[in-house]
Amino acid sequence: MARFGRDLAQLPRAVRPILTLAPDPRMADMSDRGLPQPVDAVLRDGSTVLIRPARDDDRVRVEDYLIGLSPTSRQLRFFSPSIDVGSVAEKAVHVDPAEHVTLLALTGGDEGEVVGGAQYFRTDRSLAEIGMSVADRLQGRGLGSIMLGHLAAVARDQGIETFVAEVLPENHPMIGVFRESGFAPQIRAKAGTIEVTFPTTLTEDAGRHFEDRETRASAEAIRVFMEPSAVAVIGASRDPGSIGGRLARNLLTSGFTGVVYPVNPSAPAVQGVTAYPSIREVPGPVDIAFIAVPAPLVPDVARACGEHGVRGLVVISAGFAETGGEGPALQQELVAICRAYGMRIIGPNCMGIVNTDPAVGLNGTFSTSAPLEGRVGFLSQSGAVGLAVIAHTARLGMGLSSFLSVGNKADLSGNDVLSFWSEDPRTDVILLYLESFGNPVRFAHLAQRIGRAKPIVAVKSGRSEAGRRAAASHTAAMLASDRTLGSLFRQNGVIRTDTLEEMLDVAALLTAQPAPKGNRVGIVTNAGGLAVQCADAAEARGLAIPEFTAETRAALGRILPPEAATANPVDMIASAKGSDYTEAIRVVAGSGEVDAVIVIFIPPLESLVPDVAEGIAEAARSLGGELPILSAFMTADGIPESFREAGSRIPTYPYPEQAAIALSRAAEYGRWRERPPGHLPTLPDLRPVEAAGILSEALARGAEWLDPSEVERLLRCYGIRVPRSERADDPASAGVAAERLQGQVVLKAVGPVHKTDVGAVRLGLRGRDEVVAEATAMAERLDRAGSPPEAFLIQEQVDDGPELLVGVAVDPRFGPVVACGAGGVAAELLRDVEVRVAPLTDLDARDMVRSLSTFPLLDGYRGAPRADVAALEDVILRVGRMAEAHPEIVEMDCNPVIVLTDRAVVVDARVRIESASGAPAGA
Repeated sequence: MARFGRDLAQLPRAVRPILTLAPDPRMADMSDRGLPQPVDAVLRDGSTVLIRPARDDDRVRVEDYLIGLSPTSRQLRFFSPSIDVGSVAEKAVHVDPAEHVTLLALTGGDEGEVVGGAQYFRTDRSLAEIGMSVADRLQGRGLGSIMLGHLAAVARDQGIETFVAEVLPENHPMIGVFRESGFAPQIRAKAGTIEVTFPTTLTEDAGRHFEDRETRASAEAIRVFMEPSAVAVIGASRDPGSIGGRLARNLLTSGFTGVVYPVNPSAPAVQGVTAYPSIREVPGPVDIAFIAVPAPLVPDVARACGEHGVRGLVVISAGFAETGGEGPALQQELVAICRAYGMRIIGPNCMGIVNTDPAVGLNGTFSTSAPLEGRVGFLSQSGAVGLAVIAHTARLGMGLSSFLSVGNKADLSGNDVLSFWSEDPRTDVILLYLESFGNPVRFAHLAQRIGRAKPIVAVKSGRSEAGRRAAASHTAAMLASDRTLGSLFRQNGVIRTDTLEEMLDVAALLTAQPAPKGNRVGIVTNAGGLAVQCADAAEARGLAIPEFTAETRAALGRILPPEAATANPVDMIASAKGSDYTEAIRVVAGSGEVDAVIVIFIPPLESLVPDVAEGIAEAARSLGGELPILSAFMTADGIPESFREAGSRIPTYPYPEQAAIALSRAAEYGRWRERPPGHLPTLPDLRPVEAAGILSEALARGAEWLDPSEVERLLRCYGIRVPRSERADDPASAGVAAERLQGQVVLKAVGPVHKTDVGAVRLGLRGRDEVVAEATAMAERLDRAGSPPEAFLIQEQVDDGPELLVGVAVDPRFGPVVACGAGGVAAELLRDVEVRVAPLTDLDARDMVRSLSTFPLLDGYRGAPRADVAALEDVILRVGRMAEAHPEIVEMDCNPVIVLTDRAVVVDARVRIESASGAPAGA
């Protein structure tokens, strides 16, 4: 089936579809001819349009569109305000991908109103002339750029490399579209017109520009929900204990600054407020509607909301895709209705949304706990988890800036919410409870950028097999690889925690204190045993408890009694007063020998509690946030009030181990944020077109695995060093090949996967006779084992050196995942491997290699010569680039990669291929 290309991967993310619609039977013929299926795309204000190729039955729609354009718009598009509408429409709807394509933008669904069009007419083998226009009321929302991006994707699929457009000099908006499109236009003045020429491929800078546009569009879509002026509650109930009743009550009593319209066909009033039998009867405009009615009724309710001009729906109702059966079809129907009216959806199967901003005061949930105002944004895919966390944060005194429960993510997703929080000045820390991913590539880009300013803390359920089964039955299919997800988080600075409690512990730290810039920790305590437990927990999670220098110990000795221990942990003994804590913390924090301080206090006398609390708070105030201070203040009364005050906000934990664990997570994030972001290296010697030809030939003959000569050619296309080799069909030919290669050679049988296991490889052979004898014996042995060799490979032998593995596997959700680890025959036994999700930066490759337990073997272990680690990193980057460029490669195993003192050589590799589906990931 044709699509907005396998080239969707080359489209800027901002113009990729947010939803691929079900195939339209009327499009089947066009699909066969290379035209795309309809897709929905997001405009700059968060609204959506349908983009699809024109059809013959669109003629009247196109005529109406042309008639509806203002005279100025027709003048700018057609160089005249008067046009033969019928002739132009007739030409537009007759589409032939090889020569002419018209893409239409519509509101109101497939049969709706045309609001824009873009078309190309081929004028040469690789050149096409284009034209574009947008309805006056939609101009300025980014629709022109979106249509241009999709048109370029279709054109690339047809071999068109360059677009040219003739524009009137006064058409400044369209010239601006081309300038800002990211397609590197060249602009040339001609007599009476401006000629704009540009390639159909994007520059890297342009890709970032489109990502910024996408982020802004997503943020605007969420802003509609977060800042409404009027809301309706459809299914509002007089029973305050029901979901609809609790939802209405929360909206009416939470201080919402807008208007609330209860909708209930059976009640004239709900909780003292006039109710309306239908959304159609509501007297004023409504920004968002909360829907809490049985699932079968939701589509009709959504249709009525669309007719009333509602901009967004929060669908609390369950019974959709999460249930199976007819649920998925019902959800698809709901989405189609909303698309037809330009509405966006949160949910279904969610618990609602919250904005604690006093200027809004929105509590659109059925929670019995009211969240406090604060600086933490929290997203939950599970309604039940959302209820529990809201209640727990209130008990902890932790405030939320906003909360969103996204449920089934039929439309708006966690990525859209992240886009909103990235620009929200009221949100400092972001918490995510996730059960599934839709578009991890977009998540990675957002997290990488947002995490530099705002920590993102995530709990991802479904880590175990049992957890994945349970979660899959509740929402969406789980990720295939939890390890891959962990790598995605680490690459992009996301703090992953194992439990919800740990997530809140980390949030408590990062909302009150800076992230540490290193892993050195000082411990100040009045109880030595608790300090030992804290130190053990800290070191087990990668933190260091350094012994203080003589100078620091002397400074501590001058303020503490002789019985105190000053090495680190600092045990001030049970009699320590508030002033002792103040001075000890100041000395430790000011020593320059630690990056964070954990303070432990257990009261020997209750009378000491206020004094010690104030002493710790005073130390925090004097440090001015230079480094984080955490406490395990182990009293029955909980967090001291002085720890909540401005200037001395100190996170406190029931046990020292919890403080250590939270600090370890924050320290890992702090190290990520302090390091440079890395860059995608320029590899100028790549030959991707030649590589694509190799893969195409193999696919054409129905191959699943490339043969050795194809693998060698493929690797060479990406500048990856391989030994000289020759293929031989029989032992005699193998001997001749060995003679030509000269020197020591390796003999391999073509066919078996694990060659060493079945005796299909022999090293250190010399000369024709030795190779012929070994090849003959190998063939007989493999024939007896039932796997006769297809042929032989004779390869020049590479010197001994550390053996590594570099490989690729395609994750169903994440795409290409690159692995590097200990290689050779013990690769599966050692399982010393690091993985990263493509694309890889130079720092990704560096970290992969240095994170291996066997890295010392590359770094001169026990006097051995240092291997060329840079060459290994280069192989990793090139393999990653290859996997990105060629989705047909679904599995690659370079093992071993021998790393010598001056190079890295792939001495054996296997590559499995499949026809690329090109299907885009969902939002």
